[in-house]
Amino acid sequence: MTISTSMISPNAVQGAYRNSKDLVADASLKPEKTEGQSFSEMLSSASARVISSINEADTVMEAGLKGELDTQQIVEATMALESSVTVAVSVRDKFVAAYQEILRMPI
Repeated sequence: MTISTSMISPNAVQGAYRNSKDLVADASLKPEKTEGQSFSEMLSSASARVISSINEADTVMEAGLKGELDTQQIVEATMALESSVTVAVSVRDKFVAAYQEILRMPI
């Protein structure tokens, strides 16, 4: 003797399953592809800009040590370098925190 604990009949379940096979996804619900940069391309270009900024500041500092530039230009290059490094370190810290959070996720 079997006791049915379900309020839904097996025939209704089979009918719903057959009907679901006939369903077709609506094309308007699919996400549109954008023509923008991918995340890796954006990250690569941002890191290239930071490296370029570091190289420019290094060149300015070398010229300042040789006496070719005044102190104001050296200070401006140093401040720009500090800003770039601060942003790069902040982004790196966010990536590390996100990676650690992923590692803590249960599988």
